[in-house]
Amino acid sequence: MTESGVTVFSPFAADTDYFAADKTFMLNFRVADLDAMITQLKSADIEVSHESEMEGIGRFARIHDPEGNAIELWEPAS
Repeated sequence: MTESGVTVFSPFAADTDYFAADKTFMLNFRVADLDAMITQLKSADIEVSHESEMEGIGRFARIHDPEGNAIELWEPAS
C-alpha cells in the first residue's frame, strides 16, 4: 500500500483481447499527470497509443518496451 493507492498484481484471462495474444503480461503504472507524461514520452520519440478514458476510472495511454510488451499508463479519475 502506498500513499496513492494499492499495488496489485492481477493476471488477465488467457483469452483476453486487451493486449497482444503473443504476450503474457502487461505492466500498468499510475501517473499523476498523463498529459505531461505523454508530452515527455513523445519528445523522447516514444510512440504513445491507445489513449482513452473510462468514466469514473480515469485516463489511459499505452507504450511498449523494446520487446513489444505493453506498458499502460493510468491517471486515476479525481
